[in-house]
Amino acid sequence: MQHTLVQYDKIIEKCRSLFEKKLQDYGVAWRILRLPSLTDQIFIKAQRIRMLQENDIRKVDEDEIPEFMGIINYSLMALIQIEHGVAEQPDFTAEKALEEYDKQAEICKKLMEDKNHDYGEAWRDMRVSSMTDLIIQKLLRIKQIEDNKGFTLASEGIAANYHDITNYAVFCLILIDELNPNK
Repeated sequence: MQHTLVQYDKIIEKCRSLFEKKLQDYGVAWRILRLPSLTDQIFIKAQRIRMLQENDIRKVDEDEIPEFMGIINYSLMALIQIEHGVAEQPDFTAEKALEEYDKQAEICKKLMEDKNHDYGEAWRDMRVSSMTDLIIQKLLRIKQIEDNKGFTLASEGIAANYHDITNYAVFCLILIDELNPNK
């Protein structure tokens, strides 16, 4: 488990670094995005990953890694939006955005630790393609919950699904790194 924590932190550190650079480029314009817009953005990335996994020919020279990183970052943005609501105009400083990013990443990590304990790191025996399908399934669940105005009868809510999506994407990047350590 200790090795997993180090790997997890390394992935989040890379994603955070990208998030921070994009904050410098774009500011916090993402604060105006409603949850369905973030869900759709993540869905596009997950669908592209699935297509990359199924097709031998690529017309854009980019692999799964940046797409999984995008899924992580957009999921953490969605969790921030759930907690703070959607802004009419960008309302965070870069420092505040990073603070909120770190807070949500830590919540996801704690959940991962708890589930890893209970499931015995079963994800290590899964295929990246299977976790991609689970990410897409969770996105479809989120879309249904959004269509239901956030109401559920017997299911976890939207935030729980974003937590799981974040963790699945981290797991995928860990497994990809283990298979191709030179990438």
